[in-house]
Amino acid sequence: MHRKFLQVAILLGAGLVSGAVAVHRPALVPVCGGTSDRLTPSTDIYCMELIPRPDVPGPTGMVELGRVVSPFDVSVTAEGRQRYDATLILAGLPEPSTLGPYTTYIAWIAPPSFDPMRKLGVVHNGRIPVGEIAFDKFLVFITAEANADVTDRGGKLVMRGMSPSIRMQQHSMLIVTRTSDSMTMDHGAAGVHHHRDAGSEAKWFMPPNRPNTPMMPMPGVDNLVPPVAPFLPGMGLDPAKLPEAKPREVVSLRTGDTLGLTASLVRRTINGQSLVMYAYNGQYPGPLIQVPEGATIVVRFHNAIDLPTAVHWHGIRLDNPNDGAVGVTQDAVQPGAGFTYTVHFRDAGVYWYHPHVREDIQQELGLYGNILVRPAQPDAYGPVNREETLMLDDLLLGEQGLVPFGADTPIHALMGRFGNVLLINGDPRYRLTVAKGEVVRYNLTNVSNSRTFNLSFAGARMKLVGADIGRYERESWVESVAIAPAQRYQVDVRFPEAGPVALMNQVQAIDHNIGNFFAEYDTLGVVTVGTSAARPDHGASFATLRTNTDVVRDVAKFRPYFDRPPDKELVLTLKLGEIPFGVLQMLRRDQLYANPVEWSGTMPMMDWLTTGRQAEWVLRDAETGKENMAIDWHFKLGQIVKLRIGNDRLSLHPMSHPIHLHGQRFLVLAHNNVPNDDLVWKDTVLVPVGGTADILVEMANPGKWMVHCHIAEHLQTGMMAVLTVE
Repeated sequence: MHRKFLQVAILLGAGLVSGAVAVHRPALVPVCGGTSDRLTPSTDIYCMELIPRPDVPGPTGMVELGRVVSPFDVSVTAEGRQRYDATLILAGLPEPSTLGPYTTYIAWIAPPSFDPMRKLGVVHNGRIPVGEIAFDKFLVFITAEANADVTDRGGKLVMRGMSPSIRMQQHSMLIVTRTSDSMTMDHGAAGVHHHRDAGSEAKWFMPPNRPNTPMMPMPGVDNLVPPVAPFLPGMGLDPAKLPEAKPREVVSLRTGDTLGLTASLVRRTINGQSLVMYAYNGQYPGPLIQVPEGATIVVRFHNAIDLPTAVHWHGIRLDNPNDGAVGVTQDAVQPGAGFTYTVHFRDAGVYWYHPHVREDIQQELGLYGNILVRPAQPDAYGPVNREETLMLDDLLLGEQGLVPFGADTPIHALMGRFGNVLLINGDPRYRLTVAKGEVVRYNLTNVSNSRTFNLSFAGARMKLVGADIGRYERESWVESVAIAPAQRYQVDVRFPEAGPVALMNQVQAIDHNIGNFFAEYDTLGVVTVGTSAARPDHGASFATLRTNTDVVRDVAKFRPYFDRPPDKELVLTLKLGEIPFGVLQMLRRDQLYANPVEWSGTMPMMDWLTTGRQAEWVLRDAETGKENMAIDWHFKLGQIVKLRIGNDRLSLHPMSHPIHLHGQRFLVLAHNNVPNDDLVWKDTVLVPVGGTADILVEMANPGKWMVHCHIAEHLQTGMMAVLTVE
């Protein structure tokens, strides 16, 4: 296939395609009429225009949909609704009395149904903060009212506007109707709907449709399969002869210890299906490694799977030759071969290990494990009754078993591979029994290919205490934890009442067929709280939000760098080659609106068909125009670098991107120009669609280090670069 890549520009609602690209200036535009020579958030998502009535000429207005300050990279409610800190920008409003018996202007907000109608407050010409908005779709009205105390809208309508999310509403949505029986596409007649028997070769079959969001017919697409050979692990092997994977074991190590680590094929049973998958040391997940801060261990790795592989020690500031980045720090470990890693744990925190070869296959199929680096300071964290370390994942299964992967290049190249079975530590049924009042520290790691989770415990309070590389400056209460692929968070949870408590993933997914949001609430597990009281009772310490003065002092050394302009700018975008016409039509329709985060895989067929031969995800140096591995950034050891990352809204299929930097640590200073007020050292930052993120990187580790998107399919389709610290 010819790699005729098109750079797509969508001009604020118009579906225009252009082959030209501005090399030195990315396609992100200032927010709500502001000007800047730097990357700025997209007006297309974060602004809405207010339109005056024809008989009230003169007024102009905008609603700026700013970021609600949050310790997470995306700010959502516990139910998964996007939160905005709204500001009205008004000009030209006449005196209210010129319009009738009115004395003031009031702003109102409502969903498209107009119920409920909520009063935002009194407004006037100028910039007026009106507080938080957390509707999926909404309308804003400005009315002239008799007085400021009115509680119901009753005066003259002067201006109104629609949220950007309303643009995706399909005018024909009520015309296109189908029965539930006809929503399942039958590929058997086309000869592409196959199953895999033990010992047979992999055959393509379409991923299952979601029951509440079936895909609409796409002309010329229904009978297509991805243009690449399918792959499943252990092809030609009898799964019954493979060992069943075991639950993971805890391995406590000290300086000088050696760990043997083998990647091998195993058999797993999930939802009644017997599957061939991968595992480290026959365990699912791999061994939970516990080491003290400052320890150095040796890992003797052996590859017993059917693909080349390696082990990357995610987030750990170790010596460069041991990073496990194939093509940068080492060659791939071929089947039957081995590699010895020396791993130094410089920082306390929650880390993990996984392959850096075809992550879309190997990580998806079980090659991952956690590392807990215990702080040298014994009272670094508050007391808890117990600790749980959870790896969050999803798996894509059909009636025939695992949906195959692309053999030579990834499939699911647009959105990444969303699974339809959600897993905790490899199991769809997480269970825990605790005492009444018990405090549990949860170490959370998202190891999925593409899914961002929004976790909460129904009825239990959560206290955020740490993230990727240690503790926050200040602990804080949170309603939910928004965790992108490769990120880690630590939360303390207290269970005050007896009974079951559900661990939930609550998001607002999009039905792209009709342009509507719908709630997608999944119970990931259940914590059963007994009637006996916890001993000891840590209720008092749990109720206290600690300030970590050592973290505050560490961060303070870098504050002089916070307000300076970015040293480098990186644009996240997409190039597409020849794709099926029906897929292209779906993408164009999707351009009406792009949610800041794609929370769920609601377009399974469209994404399934697109491969790494047709999609190239791009990191672009905004100054030079160089892309991906052509980027040539060099820094001095000890240099402090401010990097602004902008996520191009104008690509044909914009996606949020979790950007990971190997071997260094950074502070996330701001999203969309809104400063973060509680900092923690990180190695992965989620950049929502059309948004910007400012990070401050301490270049404290010499060598060649990868920077890439941690959506596995995006990495494998090119979205990576290498920077050198000299």
